[in-house]
Amino acid sequence: MDLDQIRTLAQRVAASHGLDVVEVEFLGGGKHRTLRIYIEKNAAGRAKLAEQAAERAKAAEEADETPGDFPSGFEDRIDQLAGVTHEDCVAFSTDFGTVLDVEDLVGGSSSYDLEVSSPGLDRKLYGPEDYQRFGGSLARLQTRQPVEGNRHWQGRIGAVEGNGFVLELAAGQAKAKGSGKKAAKAGKAAARNVRLKFNNIEKANLEPEI
Repeated sequence: MDLDQIRTLAQRVAASHGLDVVEVEFLGGGKHRTLRIYIEKNAAGRAKLAEQAAERAKAAEEADETPGDFPSGFEDRIDQLAGVTHEDCVAFSTDFGTVLDVEDLVGGSSSYDLEVSSPGLDRKLYGPEDYQRFGGSLARLQTRQPVEGNRHWQGRIGAVEGNGFVLELAAGQAKAKGSGKKAAKAGKAAARNVRLKFNNIEKANLEPEI
């Protein structure tokens, strides 16, 4: 089975629905196989949602009401959200499942499950485009090789620069020299930045902020 071929096909079907494929996973074996596809609105779809949110917020402001389903600030961040509905998942799953069976790309069509969903609030981050898009968001990362003696990081995604990006660390990850109360006080006070390279990122996820 060629996951790259499946992903290409999935993206083609997704585009016809105004969607993008975020990730493709194939799990299990034998009669317990699952092909899992994560989808989200494409850039045009997110822009449309943002426009609708802004219109609703404006109408609510003029009527001196709350914007209903859209929480405060939602219109400013909607471009960073998946925006996928249950109907989106059903429509994509129906069309993509049909094409998969016709093309027989999985093999043994009756012995696998197709799951389609949003990537969720803790979605994985991939190339530079994701880091650009989610700039300012809180992320949890693990590097392949240690950076400053550490492989585990949490901070806000800063500027994307060439082959890497800046991670803005909270005070809790700032290192301090010395020991005892003096070191604890310095570590608590000192927030800083670290630069990480994309090819050194083993895994990265957004950290939900609720």
